[in-house]
Amino acid sequence: MQQRPLGRSGLAVTRLGLGTMTWGRDTDPDDAAAQLKLFLDAGGTLVDTADVYGDGDAEAVIGSLLDHLVPRDEVVIATKAGLGHAGYRRRDSSRGHLLRTLDASLRRLGTDYVDLWQLHGSDPHTPMEETLSALDHAVSSGRVRYVGVSNFAGWQTAQYATWQRSYPGRAPIVATQVEYSLLERGIEREVMPAASALGIGILPWSPLGRGVLTGKYRNGRPLDSRAATDHLAPFVQPYLEPRSSSIVEAVVTAAAGLGVEPLEVALAWIRDRPGVAAPILGARTAGQLQGALLSEDLTLPSEIALALDDVSAITMGYPEREGLTGPGTGHSPEPGAY
Repeated sequence: MQQRPLGRSGLAVTRLGLGTMTWGRDTDPDDAAAQLKLFLDAGGTLVDTADVYGDGDAEAVIGSLLDHLVPRDEVVIATKAGLGHAGYRRRDSSRGHLLRTLDASLRRLGTDYVDLWQLHGSDPHTPMEETLSALDHAVSSGRVRYVGVSNFAGWQTAQYATWQRSYPGRAPIVATQVEYSLLERGIEREVMPAASALGIGILPWSPLGRGVLTGKYRNGRPLDSRAATDHLAPFVQPYLEPRSSSIVEAVVTAAAGLGVEPLEVALAWIRDRPGVAAPILGARTAGQLQGALLSEDLTLPSEIALALDDVSAITMGYPEREGLTGPGTGHSPEPGAY
């Protein structure tokens, strides 16, 4: 599997990452082991998790598998922190909470450092300076190699990254993990330009549109799908609407013409978007992961990539359009631009 630098950092990651959101919950340890082995055998290195996935069980599963399957220095472990539990889930990026959860993550993962530590969301109640000082301390103490953000708006991404770049010795923001797919291209308005300007690599989560771009929902909701479960049905529902259906049909048509599966087309498209380092694959089973890994060998013909750009294009209004075309030009960018 090919590797890419993560933004303008020295950290190299494979251009597909393995997500573990369902590990310890919908994916049992045996299935998780099969997925990890399949991913590693394909040359993958980036394994993404979070302290709240399965209430910590996902990290524990990863930790239990690492010793048996791969040397620690041959895998890139990314985890997240910043979601707290106080009777309900809330965002907590206070210094105390972040450093406590980092120590707990390291214990569960069975390692003394993580390669990439990401803020799981912005916390409006904690001063940015306090949050970022915790990231700096984590790096300077050797427990974290690189830091990033997740689910941040464009202005927040730029604000945090610029603060870190403003003084020598601070840990730079090198990654932003955000939802991005043919069905959700909102990050192209502000996040992608900010990331490009500041040397931040993009890690798309849900690159298959929460599973919808596989085409599995074209004729209903399979009983073994996420949309058929009580806890994940609301997650899938937003993309079971007419606009998404038209994009899915375009992907299916492209896949038929290329002799591949729809998910390969959707993953190849997102993988090769500007600034993208590695889409995060959130497979539930090893069989699903196997199909997704086939996309590594697919490069979309330019005419198909452009057709998918057009059918899934989002509206660029003021002021985003001005940033893309220059003030006073009076015209919109090409469909799918940026």
